[in-house]
Amino acid sequence: MLVIRRDLVDAMVAHARRDHPDEACGVIAGPFGSDRPERFIEMENAERSPTFYRFDAAEQLKVWREMDANDEVPVVIYHSHTATEAYPSRTDISFAGEPEAHYVLVSTRDPIEHELRSYRIVDGVVTEEPVKIVES
Repeated sequence: MLVIRRDLVDAMVAHARRDHPDEACGVIAGPFGSDRPERFIEMENAERSPTFYRFDAAEQLKVWREMDANDEVPVVIYHSHTATEAYPSRTDISFAGEPEAHYVLVSTRDPIEHELRSYRIVDGVVTEEPVKIVES
C-alpha cells in the first residue's frame, strides 16, 4: 500500500495538468528504508510527448546523486497518461528499473476528474496496490 500526503498528490496532479497534453514525470524522494514519500521533485519529460516520457539523463543523474547525498531513495516515480487510463504501458513496464518504488500514474484524459493509481513493477510483473491519502 502506498501511503501518501494529500499535498504530494495535489502536486503530482497539478504537474500533470500543467504539462497536458504532454506526459509529465517526476519523483518523490523519501528517507532510505522508510517507504515514506516526502520530497516532491518535478522533472522534465525529455521526450515532450503526449504518449511517452523519459527523464532527461543529466537531470536524472543530478537528482539521483542528490538523493544519495541526502540518504534518500525514489519512493514514488510518477508520470501521467494524457489520453488513456492510469495503467502502465508496455514501455512503462520495460523501463521500470526501481523494484522498491511505487509507480504512480495520473490520467488527465478527463479535463475535470483525474485518475490516480499506484503499482509495483518488478521483473516485468505489474501489481496494483491501494493508495491511502493522508492529510499530513
